[in-house]
Amino acid sequence: MWQKNQTSLADFILEGLFDDSLTHLFLFSLTMVVFLIAVSGNALTILLICIDPQLHTPTYFLLSQLSLMDLMHVSTTILKMATNYLSGKKSISFVGCATQHFLYLCLGGAECFLLAVMSYDRYVAICHPLRYAVLMNKKVGLMMAVMSWLGASVNSLIHTAILMHFPFCGPQKVYHFYCEFPAVVKLVCGDITVYETTVYISSILLLLLPIFLISTSYVFILQSVIQMHSSGSKRNAFATCGSHLTVVSLWFGACIFSYMRTRSQRTLLQNKVGSVFYSIITPTLNPLIYTLRNKDVAKALRRVLRRDVITQCIQRLQLWLPRV
Repeated sequence: MWQKNQTSLADFILEGLFDDSLTHLFLFSLTMVVFLIAVSGNALTILLICIDPQLHTPTYFLLSQLSLMDLMHVSTTILKMATNYLSGKKSISFVGCATQHFLYLCLGGAECFLLAVMSYDRYVAICHPLRYAVLMNKKVGLMMAVMSWLGASVNSLIHTAILMHFPFCGPQKVYHFYCEFPAVVKLVCGDITVYETTVYISSILLLLLPIFLISTSYVFILQSVIQMHSSGSKRNAFATCGSHLTVVSLWFGACIFSYMRTRSQRTLLQNKVGSVFYSIITPTLNPLIYTLRNKDVAKALRRVLRRDVITQCIQRLQLWLPRV
């Protein structure tokens, strides 16, 4: 039991995902393995895109931004959960909760916008390949990435400021493993029906607008692919879009499950399951999907590994030669 003197009045108590049983200890260990895979996979993707000149294109710049968002997302949610579990504490400060809420909402919104931008990149590459260098140059890619980050940051800042401005009742126990909106809003005192309705509508717009843009892009892509005469060109087009479509399905499927339902339709278990999926599973799968199904990234990885092996051989030879 948690005593009142263990947590200040301004602190929140995170219920977490696991207890002290052996089964939950195994599940925690498994979660940390998945977390390490997510961190290493996304960090490796960013590193490859940065150091390999052949990946310095708008397409892979946007992919590096997606990996950065996934890396930050999984770190924002899982590290605090792991720290609390290992230390035996369940508290998170008011500022810490507000910061966590802002970061996860910002990163989630930015990823929605970025996936829409990436679909436009695929549309230009397949439907207008000769004009790709003009319509989708590095400056345009940078501007789109900045707009994704900026738009999501403004949206997250507004929602976080309003939510944390409300008074909270009771022991301020968050029945979740991080400060996610559906779990925190249940602690608010008073009638906030209007605010919840506004958030519900804005969540639908934040999800449906990117989905509409992605769907529109792929309608045009499908029309172009159908008109292609070469079966090889069709396979290349589907291979190019396959990774993006898989990531889009995983991400938006989990977000729709978590946010496009009213408060009465949500349960604590459903909230946790949805959050685990898009906070842990999706960031882990994204780099694997892009690495395993993308020939350019796989070739870049082989070039880097080969370069490292050659460099190590030269260094060892330099160390050995003076002795001779």
